[in-house]
Amino acid sequence: MRLHASCVAVEGRGALIRGASGSGKSALALMLMAMGARLVADDQTLVSLADGWPTACATPALAGRIEARGLGILLAEPLAAVRLAAVVDLDRTETERLPPERTADILGQPLPLFHKVESPHFPAALLQYLKGGKALC
Repeated sequence: MRLHASCVAVEGRGALIRGASGSGKSALALMLMAMGARLVADDQTLVSLADGWPTACATPALAGRIEARGLGILLAEPLAAVRLAAVVDLDRTETERLPPERTADILGQPLPLFHKVESPHFPAALLQYLKGGKALC
């Protein structure tokens, strides 16, 4: 399945970043990459099942490329594929301090879903989620 989304990975856990054109998918991916995440795909992400779990990779034409508005297309060594651990929806803004558990269905599998947080800490918090997960309340 081809999705209009970007994807980055930390320690083998991928975040699928989706949203409308201009919503900041590449910008969030670049911020996460600056903090140590690896690029999987930008703009177009291929998702398939591997061992029953959604796995993401880049289209061959866009592998290793990420758009940086105002600079152009940048090169980055891509990660070939990653098992998805979360979905970030940039079309919806989080309004709750401690939001409820949400999921997004990707190829029949429920993945944790996060909405955009209007705060400078959002990329760091997402990075930490990918590294360590989330505490159960």
